[in-house]
Amino acid sequence: MAVKIKLKRLGKIRSPHYRIVVADSRTRRDGRAIEEIGLYHPVQNPSRIEVNAERAQYWLSVGAQPTEPVLAILKLTGDWQAHKGLPAPAPLLQPEPKADKRALFEALSSDGDEAKGEAITPKAKKADKKADEAAEAPASTESTEA
Repeated sequence: MAVKIKLKRLGKIRSPHYRIVVADSRTRRDGRAIEEIGLYHPVQNPSRIEVNAERAQYWLSVGAQPTEPVLAILKLTGDWQAHKGLPAPAPLLQPEPKADKRALFEALSSDGDEAKGEAITPKAKKADKKADEAAEAPASTESTEA
């Protein structure tokens, strides 16, 4: 019996999350598993990866073969390198939170000159022309009647 370490999909249609499971290679993707050894939530920012390193090492040592996505996860966590005797990878870095765009804009606009208040270019040229023509038309009809 060939044993694989693979992902078991859970969650709704557009919010998947996975469990890293050890299962018989002949079982379907979301079918019966021998053991669950971790979690993978790709939608969260940053992605949530939890692997029970002790159990992963055990299953790798007895011959369980990881699928390609699980192999990538094990390489990120360093479990694959520990199994193969390679040097450990650099720790996973958390992305820095992004700066508030409004605060950054206000900080840049307060440097130097004061706020102008309105846009430099007019937004509606056609509307202004129609309003001017409408204002001139009644004035011209009144002069012809008198």
